[in-house]
Amino acid sequence: MSEIDELQRRINAALDRIGRGLEAGAGTAVDPAELAEAKQALADEKLANEQLEERVKALRDKRNALEEELEALREQNAQSLSRLDGELQSLRRANQQLRDNNAALREANAAGVGEAHLINKSMMAELESLRANRAADRAETSAILSELTAVLESAETPDTPTSEDA
Repeated sequence: MSEIDELQRRINAALDRIGRGLEAGAGTAVDPAELAEAKQALADEKLANEQLEERVKALRDKRNALEEELEALREQNAQSLSRLDGELQSLRRANQQLRDNNAALREANAAGVGEAHLINKSMMAELESLRANRAADRAETSAILSELTAVLESAETPDTPTSEDA
């Protein structure tokens, strides 16, 4: 972008010089060859300026499209993380209820009203629930880590000009 700004500044300066030259030469006799050369230079500079403006417009459009795409991805990630969080909260509530039920079952067994095989099944279910909870925690951590990695990589990557930008 700085190259484009520099070229545009140079074009405008050339246009100003040509304009001043034409104004200064208005009262004197003007060599037709010089006048034709100045007009051609002016036309060339105007064409170059138009081309640069088109390139700037194309770059801005491209940047806007990329920003929109990035925003859509951010929204999608936010929704995914929100959905994951809801599922994890539901899993945690179910696990807590299972642990509470198992505690009540153990108390009933201590009082002599429970059956040992039901307690074993209950304990196995609680262990499986804890394993699932741990796996969910790992998945959540992995999702957060991948999001942070993507953010850090995009922050570390400077905008490099493409072949269109050069």
